[in-house]
Amino acid sequence: MSQNKNDPLVIAGVEYTSRLLVGTGKYKDMAETDTAIQASGAEIVTIAIRRTNIGQNPDEPNILDVLTPEKYTILPNTAGCYTVKDAVRTCMLGRELLDGHALCKLEVLGDEKTLYPDMPATMEAAEILVKDGFEVMVYMNDDPILAKRLAEMGCVAVMPLAAPIGSGLGVRNPHNIRFIVEEAIVPILVDAGVGTASDAAVAMELGVDGVLMNTAIAAANKPVLMASAMKKAVEAGREAWLAGRMARKAYASASSPESGLIG
Repeated sequence: MSQNKNDPLVIAGVEYTSRLLVGTGKYKDMAETDTAIQASGAEIVTIAIRRTNIGQNPDEPNILDVLTPEKYTILPNTAGCYTVKDAVRTCMLGRELLDGHALCKLEVLGDEKTLYPDMPATMEAAEILVKDGFEVMVYMNDDPILAKRLAEMGCVAVMPLAAPIGSGLGVRNPHNIRFIVEEAIVPILVDAGVGTASDAAVAMELGVDGVLMNTAIAAANKPVLMASAMKKAVEAGREAWLAGRMARKAYASASSPESGLIG
């Protein structure tokens, strides 16, 4: 709903008014990153620990000087990790650099061509991290069975892909996303594959709790304007889901009364 405090997104016990989560990669500079994220209205910002300096390189610009933890919930992620060991170690580094911050986004990728998640490795890493006290938001394929198992394992949010990372193809399998939503016991956030505002709205209309995106905003011709469009799309999609769409019909149905016709 439109930034409505009566309809909050709740992750790991924390309430958020925005259901749009954004990444920080691919912008031309930190100034554009900052301006676009402000325009998006996002409160949760995800940062790739292996690619972005959040303090591990003291001689380089630190993105947390622009996107401060006082203003945003920082969501360190394991983008670029292809093994359980690398993913777990990256989460531990993020927690150390963020002074014990337990929230993390887990990605364990299968290959460089598709960037699809390696689900056996993802399950293993998630179990290790949950047992170590992490609040795991997990990137996964659109498998309803594995989504349920990850939630039951203790992940605080499940994040099925809409399409391959950075593809901009939109929601390729809405039926599976709907199945995942129907069985949800934790927030379901569509992650990856959104290309434009209508894709975000479609995802939200399926009943998901939020959408995470990066390339769709950063790779637009006008990222700040696209960030604003995505904010509106997520709000509109949420309101449409809450309103309940009309039933689909095979034939036309007049919208005006048919009784009392003239002549």
